[in-house]
Amino acid sequence: MHLNKKLIVAVGLISGAVVLASMTAIKQQPQQQERKLVNIKVLPKKMTYQQVDHLMDEWASALGVRCNFCHAQDKASDEKPEKIMARHMYEMTAKINKKYFEAKKDSLGAVMESSINCYTCHHGTSHPEISLAKDRPRPQRPPGQGRPAGAPAQGGAGTPPANGGGMNGGPGGTPASADKKP
Repeated sequence: MHLNKKLIVAVGLISGAVVLASMTAIKQQPQQQERKLVNIKVLPKKMTYQQVDHLMDEWASALGVRCNFCHAQDKASDEKPEKIMARHMYEMTAKINKKYFEAKKDSLGAVMESSINCYTCHHGTSHPEISLAKDRPRPQRPPGQGRPAGAPAQGGAGTPPANGGGMNGGPGGTPASADKKP
C-alpha cells in the first residue's frame, strides 16, 4: 500500500508540472496579430476585424448567401457589383434608421439599435423581388366569414352587383359623378 501512495503522489506531481509547463508555453506564444482591415469605405474605421467579420456573417445570413456572393477571390477587390450594392444598402438603411427611427451610434460609430436591417426586406433571399398580387396565392377565408358556404358567387370577381348599380351607385356601371362636373 505504501508503494501505491508514492506512485500516486509521483504521478500527481508530474501531471501538475506538465500542466503548468503547458500553460506557460501558451502564454509565451506571441499573440496573433489583429488582422488589418482593407478597403473599408462605409463601415466605421474603428471596428475590429472580428466585429466586421461578425457583421458580414449577419448580412450573409439575412441574404441567404456566402462570402463569395459579394467578395471576389481577392477580398479587398471591388470587382463584384454586389459588394458595391451592399455598401449602398448599408448607407440607405443607416439614413432611414437615423431619420425615421433616431438610431443611436456606439463608440465605434456603428448603429447600436436599428429598426430596419437587411432582413427587413430580404428575408433570407439574395434578391427580394416584387411579387404582384396575381402571383401570390389567395388567402383562404376561415369558415363563417364571407358568403355562406354553398352560396353562388354573384357574377364572379370584378363583376358589378346584380342590382344594376355601378361604381358609387351610378346606373349602368358608371360612377355617379361621371357626367357631373365638380
